Amino acid sequence: MIRWWISALQLAELFVSSMVHLLYGFYIFSTAVAGDLSQALNEWFIKPNANIEVKREDPSGTNVDALPPIVLVHGIFGFGKGRLGGLSYFAGAEKKDERVLVPDLGSLTSIYDRARELFYYLKGGQVDYGEEHSKACGHSQFGRIYEQGHYPEWDEDHPIHFVGHSAGAQVVRVLQQMLADKAFKGYESTSENWVLSITSLSGAFNGTTRTYLDGMQPEDGRMMKPICLLQLCRLGVIIYDWLDIPWLKAYYNFGFDHFSTSWKKMGLWGLVDCLLGNAGPFATGDWILPDLTIQGSIRQNCHLQTFPNTFYFSYATKRTRKILGVTVPSGILGIHPLLFIRVLQMSQWRHPPDVSPPYKGYRDEDWQDNDGALNMISMTHPRLPIEHPSHFVVNDSECLPLQPGIWYYKIVEADHILFIVNRERAGFQYDLIYDSIFERCRKHVVRKTLLTLPNQAPE
Repeated sequence: MIRWWISALQLAELFVSSMVHLLYGFYIFSTAVAGDLSQALNEWFIKPNANIEVKREDPSGTNVDALPPIVLVHGIFGFGKGRLGGLSYFAGAEKKDERVLVPDLGSLTSIYDRARELFYYLKGGQVDYGEEHSKACGHSQFGRIYEQGHYPEWDEDHPIHFVGHSAGAQVVRVLQQMLADKAFKGYESTSENWVLSITSLSGAFNGTTRTYLDGMQPEDGRMMKPICLLQLCRLGVIIYDWLDIPWLKAYYNFGFDHFSTSWKKMGLWGLVDCLLGNAGPFATGDWILPDLTIQGSIRQNCHLQTFPNTFYFSYATKRTRKILGVTVPSGILGIHPLLFIRVLQMSQWRHPPDVSPPYKGYRDEDWQDNDGALNMISMTHPRLPIEHPSHFVVNDSECLPLQPGIWYYKIVEADHILFIVNRERAGFQYDLIYDSIFERCRKHVVRKTLLTLPNQAPE
């Protein structure tokens, strides 16, 4: 009888979670559509004067074209400029500086695939996922074509600032390692020094226990449970991509076009094959959730370095506190409804006793502080399998001048989505966070002398 009650509670939780996520997705989509309709009506009734040319000038007198671009990289289920109409994933933060790029990467594709896409978005050309990787994962080697790169001059003399939210931060780290490893065919001169700074906003460096709550198996972090939220997500994504409705895909895309899952290419039996888990990204594991498990992050971090000439800064967010030694949510009103249940569940997380821990020295209590999507221990700096150099920051002024090769991190009271999509919800905190990020990039990150030798190989 107890087992039946537990199963009933689990099914009820699954139903509530799926409905909350579905309603939030519908809210975002309808907000974007309403914004586009409003803009179209304004343009229809209020004709802009084509004879008036507005020229924006930088009051400081700085040549804007000489500034390194700041590239904002979205996280899971995110979108870049051009998707969801005029809606901004970063809630308009891109307007705070004259030279900001907001790439649109696959919202559910693997961190590896997204890093490849980001490179070609900047340099131009056709996305090359690599022959070996493509064969292993069962998708086309080549993807989207960028006729003109958004920063084709990108090199060691013209480096870039990156700001990544959530999984976007790990995407940038993987890209920097690819540059160091000269992993892009036809670009033999790439190096880690193409990246001037990396700023992480709620970055997923060491995985998250939420992946197990959503349905990933804690045994290996690769497979999904038979009945879970991620299985519902998988079915919805497969059908969405198979229907391949042009205007809908142009509005929002999960990023799996290189898997050729459209009805035009795979037919009805191909759809059945994908739904049964025999084909597609979910069958091969080439999607983002396995990368966000603790095990998946450790596998990735084994190959990622913190480089001595790059500046690193991260903001770790949390919405929990301790009461009599017990970790609990730090309030109700301050946590988005989409995340409240997960904040509570993650704060009470216990690794299954019959399953081997994901790493030596694992403790449940280390992973209980969280922001509803990621654990705080995962967001400060890369820790697993080895801890990278870091420095906890209380006041920004105390860490000036910044030193490269060190992860400076701050802890902020916020949930995982406070600083994206809805600017009004974050209030004054929104401006404090983004103003400090852009000011740091423009004023405090200065590369003086490269410390590595020209022919020095990565350790």
